[in-house]
Amino acid sequence: MWATVVVVIAVAALIGRLGWVQVVWGPALAEQAHEQRARVYVEPARRGEITDRSGTPMAYTMQARSLTVSPDLLRKELREQDFNEMRAEGATEGLSEEEVARRLDDSVEKTLQEMADQIPEMIAASSSDDAETPGAADSDKDSDKGDKDKDSEKDSDKKDSEKDDKSDKDKDKDGRKDAGEVDSDEILDKLHADTHYEVLVRNVDPDVATGIAARFHGVAADHQDVRQYPNGAVGDNVVGRVSMDGQGQFGLEASADATLTGINGRTTEDVSTDGQVIPGTLRDAVPAQDGESVSLTLDLELQTYVQQLLEQAKANSGAKSAEAVVLDAHTAEVLAMANTGTIDPNGDVEKQVEQGKDFENPTISAPYEPGSVAKIMTASAAIEEGKTTPDEVHQVPGSIDMAGVTVRDAWDHGTVPYTTTGIFGKSSNVGTLMLAQRVGEDKFADYLNRFGIGQPTGVELPNESAGLLPTREQWSGGTFANLPIGQGMSVTALQMAGIFQALANGGERVEPRIIREVTGPDGQVREQEAPATTRVVSPETARTVIDMFRAVTQEDPSGAQQGTGANGAIEGYQTSGKTGTAQKVDPNTGAYSMSDFWITFGGVVPADNPRYVIAVMVDDPDRGVEPGGSGGQSAAPIYRDIGSWLLNRDNVPLSKPMEGKLILQAG
Repeated sequence: MWATVVVVIAVAALIGRLGWVQVVWGPALAEQAHEQRARVYVEPARRGEITDRSGTPMAYTMQARSLTVSPDLLRKELREQDFNEMRAEGATEGLSEEEVARRLDDSVEKTLQEMADQIPEMIAASSSDDAETPGAADSDKDSDKGDKDKDSEKDSDKKDSEKDDKSDKDKDKDGRKDAGEVDSDEILDKLHADTHYEVLVRNVDPDVATGIAARFHGVAADHQDVRQYPNGAVGDNVVGRVSMDGQGQFGLEASADATLTGINGRTTEDVSTDGQVIPGTLRDAVPAQDGESVSLTLDLELQTYVQQLLEQAKANSGAKSAEAVVLDAHTAEVLAMANTGTIDPNGDVEKQVEQGKDFENPTISAPYEPGSVAKIMTASAAIEEGKTTPDEVHQVPGSIDMAGVTVRDAWDHGTVPYTTTGIFGKSSNVGTLMLAQRVGEDKFADYLNRFGIGQPTGVELPNESAGLLPTREQWSGGTFANLPIGQGMSVTALQMAGIFQALANGGERVEPRIIREVTGPDGQVREQEAPATTRVVSPETARTVIDMFRAVTQEDPSGAQQGTGANGAIEGYQTSGKTGTAQKVDPNTGAYSMSDFWITFGGVVPADNPRYVIAVMVDDPDRGVEPGGSGGQSAAPIYRDIGSWLLNRDNVPLSKPMEGKLILQAG
């Protein structure tokens, strides 16, 4: 009887216990088991490519792997595996708990040390094999770059990635290294970390990473995209750069990040305790949507030439910096947008920053006073409003008083009979203000707005500055003595180019564009919104002003009919432009400096049939921009060299010879 009672009580207890586990603990245990089994795998979307206008790559993504691990989970699983093996072999019998724990600690540590030693060896062995068999194909990269030599490309990409990762110390604070800098001690430290996630090695060849993951329990070969910039510093002020986690940081990589990134895919599968996938558990599969590719309006050959030319000009002149923008005269597409001091993203970024280089794009973000280049707007307003003609003769004194402000020309002279063309060809401040007075303040303010001064251009790049233009309500008496001659306002190089583009395009300003087209992963081209346009002056006025400003590059041995930018002339072609020398503000006095200047030049080529607009700025040069410091204090030679290169490269027909010379100073 007592045996029956005991059995009944035991059975009842077991039933109660089973019911408690099933009903009370059941949902939580089921959820815990699900979390332990389920693994969510992310399939990263491929970032879109960036190319120049002819399809030459400027940024693309290569496929690699990162070796990752969960240190705390790894040590726990290794300990459980070793304990199960010891128990199955009977090795735990007769041992105290402390002794079993000690042996398990030793076994786990031995495995971790083995991993730390062998992972670098496997990567190094792979690198040696690649060097011996440079022609071997890499099947895991066939989707990256078509039919190129995959293995040599892999080796090159790895080296570039190593440089990039090493130089990105400010973004990668935990000191993680890539496959070229694998250190056993560092790996061991990470395997000992009390964390849930560590990156052991970055930028590992996919085949090697897969082999390492299969060899060592708990190591995963996570997909990693390595962004490549094959042209180095060329165009990188426009293209920008992505961070280590694949997000755009600068330039187009930042402003078009959503377009380029795409949408990651994901799948869920269950795995066993030893990390093996359980067949038939694949679920919740969502395919990745690759990012769209962007074709820029930039001409990579031209961009390369202009950047090299600017660096040479900076070195020749001792300037702080130099920048230039080249536009298509009619579409306002940006053909080149260059500045000095551009970082090579494939090099040591930290070292380059110490040298004063950066990822910024000052052609759109760093405005400056244009100086006399802005006088072309005053000329346009005066001609459009019918206040003068190109051949009208003005008796121009050496100075003029406007609202108590006395303005002089850059050279001393008495009253001189300059034509309207001569006022601008000689860059007379006094003559320019005489014509501005005819136009009037309200009308002149309207023309500044039409030319886009004080407004962002709308180009598809980040950090664009609107420049500076005081509102009409803020004008004082002295404001109108400054603005018509290019003082008291600031513009970017792109805005300055836009002024000349409007005149080269028959008086209609077109919003500049840097993106030519966007192509989806399916090959479909997405239609781009048409750029906005603004009618600035009539076609007749535009043609007249362009013809007038041919005087700036006109040469005359006697000097009487020579313009201020004669060294900007291009043999065989008509040229039209304007020089500028803008005084900087002395931070110590708050007044205009007599020794620090922005040297500018804006122009159109050819003048008789405009195709290109060129805007140049040289910041505070000590001497000329040509070899040996020659060329005078002018940016005109840079305009000339860029224009000559384009005209020659594109086989542009020669201009018809001009009939006689333009009259700048009446006899």
